[in-house]
Amino acid sequence: MTDPSQYVRERHNDGTRDVRWPVAPEPLPVPVYDNHAHLEIADGDEPLTLDEQLERAAAAGVIGVVQAGGDIDSSRWSAWAAASHPRVLAAVAIHPNEAPAYQAAGELDAAIAVIDELAAQPRVRAIGETGLDFFRTEEDGIPAQFHSFEAHIALAQKHGIAMQIHDRDAHEAVLETLRRVGAPERTVFHCFSGDDAMARVAAEAGYYLSFAGNLTFKNAQNLRDALAVTPRDRILVETDAPFLTPIPHRGRPNAPYLVPLTVRFMAAELGADLDELCAQLAENTLAVYGPFED
Repeated sequence: MTDPSQYVRERHNDGTRDVRWPVAPEPLPVPVYDNHAHLEIADGDEPLTLDEQLERAAAAGVIGVVQAGGDIDSSRWSAWAAASHPRVLAAVAIHPNEAPAYQAAGELDAAIAVIDELAAQPRVRAIGETGLDFFRTEEDGIPAQFHSFEAHIALAQKHGIAMQIHDRDAHEAVLETLRRVGAPERTVFHCFSGDDAMARVAAEAGYYLSFAGNLTFKNAQNLRDALAVTPRDRILVETDAPFLTPIPHRGRPNAPYLVPLTVRFMAAELGADLDELCAQLAENTLAVYGPFED
């Protein structure tokens, strides 16, 4: 791929989803940031350009987005987006579900070397998303995930930037790896999926927990319990767009402009003042990734 700006991939639609964009929610009173999104994935009945995504987000009080990669092409796109837009910062990585395929092709270490090069760019502020996924990967692919995860931890430490963790059905293995290898100073559990016990362990270790729209789902009491015990200075908010659209629009396309739905839900769950929570979320984001505007 010679021009990263031309890289866009479409989200698979099987014809059963409602692909209309949800109506914009009431803007937040204090601006916040979307800590994890995949804006290179086109979705919706009328796919939005990056500029349109950012404009809609800003109108809703979401003034910046951390754009996350998961393979070489999407990581290059993420770095390009961050270099081109003052409201975007980038995270770059080989996703744990991609690591076995790179390994099978004999290209995993070469792919990690590309991530190393991208991580040197000033607006690449995180290694991510990386981690372990025992849900989607066959057993013979697990060693490649561990190799990739540990290499990505080393990259975050080498470049002095944050790390965004993908953890699916691998809670204990992820925590053990972080203890054994040594976690980067700013470690984020992207789309936190554990319970209150895990949240306590993560918070005591100084990790950040980033909550997405699935916090609002009826069957996600474990996430609400986790939120309740997480120190306010360790809470982040994200969309994981175009996935995990919050209630009442679950299943429809997600985007950073819908962050207010999750933030208001968080404030209600915590019994928190909305203005104060927004200010804390913004402060936490900047503490992890640094300023968006140079």
